[in-house]
Amino acid sequence: MPGRKSPADPARAYCGNRLHHHPARRADPQVLGALLAIYRHRTFTNGVLMGINSFDQFGDELGKDIARSIEKDGAQGLAPSTMALIELALE
Repeated sequence: MPGRKSPADPARAYCGNRLHHHPARRADPQVLGALLAIYRHRTFTNGVLMGINSFDQFGDELGKDIARSIEKDGAQGLAPSTMALIELALE
């Protein structure tokens, strides 16, 4: 195919079993906080460049409400995968 990169191209060669999207090797509070801060900063910066308030969105408000309810009432009734992530974060 024209324009297709060959597997010999280093940008297209993936050896596997390596982290490609996550620079940290562990998931402790400092690492997760840093990743969240980077994401939020990127979101804010993109919003400023596009002239919108990135954090005045329905999904963001819903996430805040869910977090408040988890903090107040606990995580009962959530999906098992969400429960596992909360338990992992609390360890």
